[in-house]
Amino acid sequence: MDIDGDVRVEGILSLLEHRGQVSVSELATQFGVSAVTIRKDLEALERKALLQRVRGGARPRASEDEGSFTERLGRAAGAKRAIARHAATFVHNGDVIALDSSTSAYFLALELLTRRDLVVVTNSLRTAMVLSEDSDATVVLLGGTVRRMATSTVGDISDVLVGRGRIGKAFTGLAALSFERGLLELSSAEAESKRAMMQASREVYALFESAKADAFGLHSFAASDRVTRLITDTDFSDDDVARWKSAGVDVDRCRVGSGGLRPGTEPAPLADVG
Repeated sequence: MDIDGDVRVEGILSLLEHRGQVSVSELATQFGVSAVTIRKDLEALERKALLQRVRGGARPRASEDEGSFTERLGRAAGAKRAIARHAATFVHNGDVIALDSSTSAYFLALELLTRRDLVVVTNSLRTAMVLSEDSDATVVLLGGTVRRMATSTVGDISDVLVGRGRIGKAFTGLAALSFERGLLELSSAEAESKRAMMQASREVYALFESAKADAFGLHSFAASDRVTRLITDTDFSDDDVARWKSAGVDVDRCRVGSGGLRPGTEPAPLADVG
């Protein structure tokens, strides 16, 4: 999608997040484009499970159950997109990467559709599907038991990855961040799958909204000394930045823009805080 298209997408998702439903006519007026262009945007976003089209417009995807992937996809969507866009700058043509089953990693997958010759190891059914359908990436979907709520495969997958070489970079979401215990999940099954991917990777990139710094998690899947870089938003405190950087972990804080509500306005640049 071109730059103007990216701005429209940002604006559409932001309006949905704040209003709950939008019409084709108001979007066309808002962004100064035709109704046909807006309908194409909505169709593309629906294919990526980011909204649901209705007669004359669109609304957020209906929640399937509490805490489902679909419901989580709509939470803090602006922050996740900004984080994903920055994370994508660390992925290059031909890379071998791992993406976990988080919505943050799914947003990153959407940013990587034009990369060439990627090898992507994932336990996310949604991420595997979008990359298989809309990119030329070689997708390795890890086996295990399907966890319907998260649309992921979980279980002990360490044997699958052992002896097959190293993954370059792993990108993962998390339930909570702890300097003492590292990256945490609530589900032991999710943590087990993530742990195997992190251990098989040279570098670990954690993608999360700053609120996760004060959240609760039970199961560590990557110790603090295994984390290469934290990518979060600007509400992540200066004290937390200093603490993690003192341990040799890079920290990038992404400034979430206004959502592209004004035509031609790009999201504010990223701030790398030292």
